[in-house]
Amino acid sequence: MIRVDSIEALREVRHQWRLENKRVGFVPTMGNLHNGHLSLLNKARENAEKTICSIYVNPLQFDRPGDLSNYPRTLEEDIAKLEEIGADMVFCPTDEHIYPRGMEHATTVDVPGITNVLDGAHRPGHFVGVATVVCKLFNMVQPHLAVFGEKDFQQLLVVRRMTADLNLPVEIIGAPTAREPHGLAMSSRNNNLTDQEREHGGWLYKTLRAGADLVRQGQDFRAIEAEQERKLTELGFEPDYYSIRRTLDLEPARAGDDIADLIILVAAQCGKARLIDNLPLSSHQ
Repeated sequence: MIRVDSIEALREVRHQWRLENKRVGFVPTMGNLHNGHLSLLNKARENAEKTICSIYVNPLQFDRPGDLSNYPRTLEEDIAKLEEIGADMVFCPTDEHIYPRGMEHATTVDVPGITNVLDGAHRPGHFVGVATVVCKLFNMVQPHLAVFGEKDFQQLLVVRRMTADLNLPVEIIGAPTAREPHGLAMSSRNNNLTDQEREHGGWLYKTLRAGADLVRQGQDFRAIEAEQERKLTELGFEPDYYSIRRTLDLEPARAGDDIADLIILVAAQCGKARLIDNLPLSSHQ
């Protein structure tokens, strides 16, 4: 596996792959890799001849300074995992590569509408940071396709919209959420949970499945949201939202909407970790 730290070195390898007419798949990450990340790399490998993983903790998408300073950095372990699964390249840029004039002077990318709700409402500026860094990485890596996890569904939607609006020649592929045995969606934030909290976190997914059953039974959307949010509170979570939305634009679900076009999204604090998850109503889980 090739490791590059500079844009120049990255482009040199990309130029060679372009001459060889190789299809390139890309997975952007912030490191601290787990099996969920590795499943994205495997998805990229299924659809491309060369795979690149970037590892960069993007300060622009953190709305709380403490979260940035506490974010786990495990670069050498991450590189070992990427080598083991057969990634072709890891790109490890610095802040100077991504924001050469500093973040305060950086050109940013704002995707209106879908970034103002749910996590966008609870984490102001977060999705500007996400869209900006992903756009920059796409321009640096120039992949044919990029894979993002469906666990971060709002992020996936933002990236799809940004890519389409800016006419970027990158195919965006969503990969199914990887889960731990008790249902908790895999996330680097799970490292902040105790063993007991990690198991308890599986209730997040259980409430999603319970809500999906109630939707299919025809119960009122707002009543379902209130009931499941109350249940999460009783279980010791601090929910930010439990919301039934349209998958296309994240508008609140309304009577008459096709159930297959809906998704339930949840975010809640569990111990020291803020957990997010979702369940598309088209899923049979």
